[in-house]
Amino acid sequence: MITVHHLENSRSQRILWMLEELGLPYQVRRYERNKETMLAPPELAQVHPLGKSPVIEDGDAQGRVVAETGAIVEYLVEKADGRLGAPAHRDAALRYRFWLHFAEGSMMPPLLLKLVLSRIPVVGAQVAKRVQPMIDRNLDYVESELAQRPWFAGDEMTAADIMMSFPLEAARSRGGLDESRPATMAWLERIHARPAYQAALKAGGPYAYT
Repeated sequence: MITVHHLENSRSQRILWMLEELGLPYQVRRYERNKETMLAPPELAQVHPLGKSPVIEDGDAQGRVVAETGAIVEYLVEKADGRLGAPAHRDAALRYRFWLHFAEGSMMPPLLLKLVLSRIPVVGAQVAKRVQPMIDRNLDYVESELAQRPWFAGDEMTAADIMMSFPLEAARSRGGLDESRPATMAWLERIHARPAYQAALKAGGPYAYT
């Protein structure tokens, strides 16, 4: 069985959702953030040296520890014999790989930067405004792609959609994503309505971004 070391309101919610979609057995060990710093507790460093979530332990593989969301997602695709992985069609497979990496490589950094800057009194809020155009450019690109197809890779949901869920939920919360981008908002409604997504919410506990 897989153990998910799950930090509240974090990227690890995606791993719970993916496990539910794949139907793989798992258990959750839940951690709460430090109320002052909002950082992960030191207990996570006992699981992996970086002390961050998500981290999984695979009991079916002698307790193998896997960290980093993208690496975990690819590990689970392999464990599930390719389910939710890259589509067979070459163009769709390339889109799959692009969005799988775009989520953390391009989408999340300006969102995180804006969050950090907004917590700095006076000056931070002003500087944060300069980050918004980068977020808007990413959101406009996402909107243009989702206007062409229901899922990021094509006609079927894949792990690329799971990877993109957290940055787009964060963007709706603090990055300016709203009804002015209807295709993206419709995609969020579709993923939130999935039974596996709802089951993952119950497994993980309160989640601020739904």
